[in-house]
Amino acid sequence: MIEKEEFMKAIPKICVPIIEKTLDGIVKQACSINETCCDVVEWRVDYYEGVFQTEEVLDSLSVLKDVLEKPILFTFRTKEEGGEKAISKEEYRQLLFKVIESQLVDLIDVEVYFDEELLQQIIASAHQRGVLVIGSNHEFAKTPNKEEIISRIEYMKEMGVDIPKIAVMPQDKKDVLELITASVEIREKEKDLPFITMSMSNLGMISRYACEFDGSVMTFASYGKQSAPGQIPLEQLKRIIDEIHKVS
Repeated sequence: MIEKEEFMKAIPKICVPIIEKTLDGIVKQACSINETCCDVVEWRVDYYEGVFQTEEVLDSLSVLKDVLEKPILFTFRTKEEGGEKAISKEEYRQLLFKVIESQLVDLIDVEVYFDEELLQQIIASAHQRGVLVIGSNHEFAKTPNKEEIISRIEYMKEMGVDIPKIAVMPQDKKDVLELITASVEIREKEKDLPFITMSMSNLGMISRYACEFDGSVMTFASYGKQSAPGQIPLEQLKRIIDEIHKVS
């Protein structure tokens, strides 16, 4: 299991998503990812064709755990926040609780505005089993102002998530700077809080490089297919982050 403190050490982590629809595709990509420089692998299970068959998900997760040599972040991204499929509250509850109970994952993504009561239950269950919780929020319509971004991160912290995450959509360059400025202010205030922020699309691409500069502890890269707009190929992102790290 990866420890929360690990995200506050040295250079920011790079996470690569697996978005294959079949188990064969998942295993093939996982074996390839093992040879790369990424630090965490996100299984975007909302892409998986058997996602609503919980036992099938658990069986596939067990196979993935056996072949993958890196920490696993388990994510069902809902349709409302940019994912592939819609899901009911009960389906979401059952899926996340079963995955946590399996102890086959190191981190689990929970959308903080999906249902507050369910969020608290999932956090409690995850912490009982040593699974880290990334509390996430994706804003595809706009970039909230700096104060709102900071407020959302603080809310996630108050709810007890281990790593708050917010991704926003910029309309212009000022929006990208708004996100980066908010991140800097969060880091100045919260010295020991691991958090993740990013500005999406090609316009916001610079925010994925700026993670060490602005305090974000992890960034997402593509390895093959993109799971979100603006993701940068892994090797390119790693090279630039390493260069920034040398002069920081």
